[in-house]
Amino acid sequence: MVEDRERLSEDDARILSLESESITGHTLKLMVLEPSDQPLDLEQLRRNVADRLAGQPRAVERVVQDADGPLWVRDDAFDINAHVRRRTTPRRVTPGELGHVVSKLMAEHLDHQRPLWSFDVIGPLSDGREAIAARIHHAMADGIAGVRFLDAVLFDPRAAPQGQPRAGNRTAAAPSHLTEVRRLPEALLRELAQPRRPSPLDRPVGIARELAFTALPLAELRAIGASRANHATINDVLLAVVAGGLRGWLSAGGAAVGRLRAQVPVSLHHRDETSDDLGNRDSFINVDLPLAEQDPLTRLDLIRAETAKRKQLDDAEELFDLFHALGRLPYVGATLQRLASSAREFSVAISNVPGPAAPVDIAGRRMVNLFSSSEPSAHHALRISAISCSGDIGIGLCTDPRVLPDVAGLADDIEDSYAELRAAALRS
Repeated sequence: MVEDRERLSEDDARILSLESESITGHTLKLMVLEPSDQPLDLEQLRRNVADRLAGQPRAVERVVQDADGPLWVRDDAFDINAHVRRRTTPRRVTPGELGHVVSKLMAEHLDHQRPLWSFDVIGPLSDGREAIAARIHHAMADGIAGVRFLDAVLFDPRAAPQGQPRAGNRTAAAPSHLTEVRRLPEALLRELAQPRRPSPLDRPVGIARELAFTALPLAELRAIGASRANHATINDVLLAVVAGGLRGWLSAGGAAVGRLRAQVPVSLHHRDETSDDLGNRDSFINVDLPLAEQDPLTRLDLIRAETAKRKQLDDAEELFDLFHALGRLPYVGATLQRLASSAREFSVAISNVPGPAAPVDIAGRRMVNLFSSSEPSAHHALRISAISCSGDIGIGLCTDPRVLPDVAGLADDIEDSYAELRAAALRS
């Protein structure tokens, strides 16, 4: 029926078109649950999720193609058992082996004959904990929209924290057309017209995936930022910690360390959007990570100065509007998209998505860790994703191990970088 068919948005269709034999197109959220004497009740979990899907139309729609492009169409054969399932393993895996199981899931394409999401229960692990790996296709939801989806259908209902704003950034009034015309060339020059030296992460990417995870205390990151004369945000501190980890990891692998350009996604979702407002409203800013700088506090101050300038100039919103305007000129728009995603423009994408501020339960079990992971892309063999949850920031690292091995070593180096930065901030 006509009302059951909706054209994918321009952004969602473009993201879907990027999927290939070596690119799966989905993000993954890993939720680790507290230990228990009893395995998670899979049937109860399925009932919980199924009961909450009524307000989530994308969750019961699949993608079909017609002559004019992709459409969302209701899946009349929708089966909750195909989307909420237990991942079987030959034996109980250890916590250290969990990453290997999740890596295999990350490399598997979602079934396009069904809605583009799945929840895989893993475990119980050898220590009694269990995990849920949630995969959501980027054509269905970006980072913040994906968290809203999990909150709506997977997390147990809970009271909203008092005074806690909804995630989202775009609240300012739109600038005038004349202001747009003046500022767009400046944003282009800052973000896209500064090609760098060849990136050590510019490698061809296949379908193999290797994931590693680590977590940092949110309060400590906030305190480090507040200790600087020019206050640094939590995201500034996160970028500085990652920069220190990359400095150690790349130099240990024989790569020359200088300035590594990071692309930092910026969400432009409205704060008053609801949980069923999925789709993509992402833009970005590019930030130079000063890997050659030895002093961790100087690295932080340099990063803070650059991100503050980008925010003041509203580069993310300017570029979002520009890409959409040029979308009406397919050749020009496609050329600009290729430039923006080129390895000559940035080396690594580092995202940071706000997750739930309060503790979360799933089917009555407390979630003790939340991690996010996004896949690498052509000529960007490393992807770094962070998500906050109830006092921690979980960091997920994803590579193709055939071209960029030992991502677990990078997780260790990020932990060492955090310890170094924290110690330096305490001394100062």
